[in-house]
Amino acid sequence: MADRKATVVWNGGLADGSGTAALDSSGLANLPVSWAGRVEDPGGKSSPEEMLAAAHATCYAMSLSNVLGQAGHPPDQLRVEATFTAELGEGGLKITRSALAVSGQVSGIDQSGFQDMATQAEQACPVSNALRRNVDITVTANLSS
Repeated sequence: MADRKATVVWNGGLADGSGTAALDSSGLANLPVSWAGRVEDPGGKSSPEEMLAAAHATCYAMSLSNVLGQAGHPPDQLRVEATFTAELGEGGLKITRSALAVSGQVSGIDQSGFQDMATQAEQACPVSNALRRNVDITVTANLSS
């Protein structure tokens, strides 16, 4: 398996500085980042939490697609939202939660079966496993028609 790389160039101090996060391996994005964009209104800037949310949503969608497919129910479509919560406290900024919400169009399965497979997929997701024991992860699954 190949390594994946991103690079950040940061200019200035924390509060008044800003930077750019580049997705080097794919070359698909140069994302502006700033402290204010991280803890206040994003104002068109990304943050590590948003990038983690994107990674978690993508990884989880792939994991759930695999679990469903192995059970004989390949999905027509999955829509996954990951919402990361970060709290500023005495020890600084801490990521405390990732709430995964998935809705899926899947034939031949009921809501209960979809929820069970959604839970299995979270346990198999490599990003979830990297976060586990550090971040509270929740999964809400809704089968759509």
